[in-house]
Amino acid sequence: MSHFPVSRIGRTVAGLAAVAACTAGLLSATGPAAADADPAGAVAPYPNLAPTPPMGWNNWSYYMCDINEKVVLDNARALVRTGLARRGYRTVTVDDCWMTKQRGPDGELVADPVKFPHGMAYVGRQLHAMGLKFGIYEDVGTATCGKFPGSLGHFRQDAEQFAHWKVDYLKADGCHVPVPAGQTKEQAYREAYGKMSRALTATGRPITFSVSAPAYFQYSGDSVWHQVIGWSARLGNLWRGGADIAMRQQDPAAKWSSIVYNFDYNAKLAPLQRPGRWNDPDFLLTGDPGLTADETRSQMSLWSMMAAPLISSTDLTRIGATARRALGNRDIIAVDQDPLGVQGRIVAQGDGFTVLSKPLKNGDLAVALFNSGDSRRTLATSAAAAGLPPAASYRLRELITGRTTSARRDIVAKDVPPHATVLYRITARRPARR
Repeated sequence: MSHFPVSRIGRTVAGLAAVAACTAGLLSATGPAAADADPAGAVAPYPNLAPTPPMGWNNWSYYMCDINEKVVLDNARALVRTGLARRGYRTVTVDDCWMTKQRGPDGELVADPVKFPHGMAYVGRQLHAMGLKFGIYEDVGTATCGKFPGSLGHFRQDAEQFAHWKVDYLKADGCHVPVPAGQTKEQAYREAYGKMSRALTATGRPITFSVSAPAYFQYSGDSVWHQVIGWSARLGNLWRGGADIAMRQQDPAAKWSSIVYNFDYNAKLAPLQRPGRWNDPDFLLTGDPGLTADETRSQMSLWSMMAAPLISSTDLTRIGATARRALGNRDIIAVDQDPLGVQGRIVAQGDGFTVLSKPLKNGDLAVALFNSGDSRRTLATSAAAAGLPPAASYRLRELITGRTTSARRDIVAKDVPPHATVLYRITARRPARR
């Protein structure tokens, strides 16, 4: 979480390709230093621990602080029981509010003894026994968003504690990062996240690192925001931007609005993403009350087109068959997890619609026709505009319905219901005659 309100504030995202080109030079590539006081600029690139976008479950959007050991482990068991774990949803992350308000006598983090009576190492052991991975939450500032102890001043100690608990994934927020005199906000965040990045690397345990820094700079101007994304991509494996996805308690309109908003800003960041370094538009609400089947399938399709992390945040113990099928759709997951690791690009966009195109490793192309408006409309793109090679015919497989059709014209078109997405995997079947 990053506690930004869902907003309809418009943005103009410009100069992305230039920013992506200079990303590698934003931080020096010297080796990791030993002490918390060392400058963040000395941090080496974080190991690539996420060659494909992470997949799993996080409690925040549905449960917020109302979590405990039983809630976490019951949802983990649901991942296994429903077969979603076999489809790739394997990282179970405990978000904010898992600890006590004060550190222990030696400065250590302490699990809330009421919520987690057996401790966090026990939670990790139970998850690992199920074949799952263990994720946890902290903040690089003085406190978490929920006012629990942050890691500032304790980076090495906390990283070693997480490694001792066999944590596999850390989500690091930035709710309370102080800005020392003489520093800018951007410098303070860069330094704090750099210290956590170095501390995790020094443990020797492979811990996937999710950075929330960009979420705190989206409204600071494009150049600053993109610079923060640049060094976040060096310090971690994925990064949050924009607003939190809607919570369970919000009304259905707010939930759909938050999905569209997070899609809109993240889709424009494709030039800043690269394989192993992922733009994260926040959680999947698939199965959450108040969303229609078309809306939940749209989010799943769009997130996959953006090569986004697929992290469910709902009550999986009561998930319905429709939502389970949407989350577990093998063909759509394959688009997200494609080893080429390319985020889909916008090839056409207008009032209430977007067309995305995403190249896949085997030479196929994924094309999404997204109707964000409130009435049906026909959406179309040409094969050339989508990036398909000239061919005598094309094989179009609809990944939501499973239907396969052939197209002999240079046009992909479909009547799309409101709030729905048609997602194709397209193969050029025969070369065009010369």
